[in-house]
Amino acid sequence: MATVGTLVLELHLPEARSLKDKRHWVTGLKDRLRHHHNVAVAEIEFQDVLTRSLIAVVTVSNGRAHCQQMLEAAERSAADFLGPLLTNAYLDYF
Repeated sequence: MATVGTLVLELHLPEARSLKDKRHWVTGLKDRLRHHHNVAVAEIEFQDVLTRSLIAVVTVSNGRAHCQQMLEAAERSAADFLGPLLTNAYLDYF
């Protein structure tokens, strides 16, 4: 049975003064996660707020353990890239 895993990343970008500043972090994170972890990534909330973003990362696998490994690796990459700008991360499986 296939397992769908989701990782939701909450970003706080206090230094963002323009959409260009925000896009630097959001696009950089999305590109990094897609390239290194072969996952689907989208900004799902706060598109109109300069200092916040909610990013969803999704993967499908034949088992929960593999989903968990992939999403935990993606979370570590996000934490390495963002540092303290990553305020929360939530994992869920379906």
